[in-house]
Amino acid sequence: MIRVTNQIQIDPDELEETFIRASGSGGQNVNKVSTAVQLRFNAKTSPAISIFVFNRLQILASHLMTQDGEIIITANSHRSQDRNRQDARDRLVEFIKKATIQQKSRRPTKPSRSAKTKRTDKKKQRGAIKKGRGSVSKSDY
Repeated sequence: MIRVTNQIQIDPDELEETFIRASGSGGQNVNKVSTAVQLRFNAKTSPAISIFVFNRLQILASHLMTQDGEIIITANSHRSQDRNRQDARDRLVEFIKKATIQQKSRRPTKPSRSAKTKRTDKKKQRGAIKKGRGSVSKSDY
């Protein structure tokens, strides 16, 4: 079991890993070995993912999620297959952890009376400074 939080644990059987050839540097190794990992996880049908977490995942991982609710993560930053596999799993766990955090709702507030007066006083002061920068007439010489 892959432990995400105390309540959420993902069964490794729910993950589908496909190994593909990675682009980039690596010499002849890149042409012979499929080191990149494409991890697929169906969050919609997973019993470990609640509806709340799934809705948050849709927002957070929208660029990685298909219409069917399947998250696809491709990891190819390392040269070994095992490190790419672990990187893809770690990224999936991080997405799910972020989705479990509930954001605080914002309470709208109004500025205080003193804050309003300070703001208008500063605006008047700034306007006076700008007014003093006016063009100089010949009578002022």
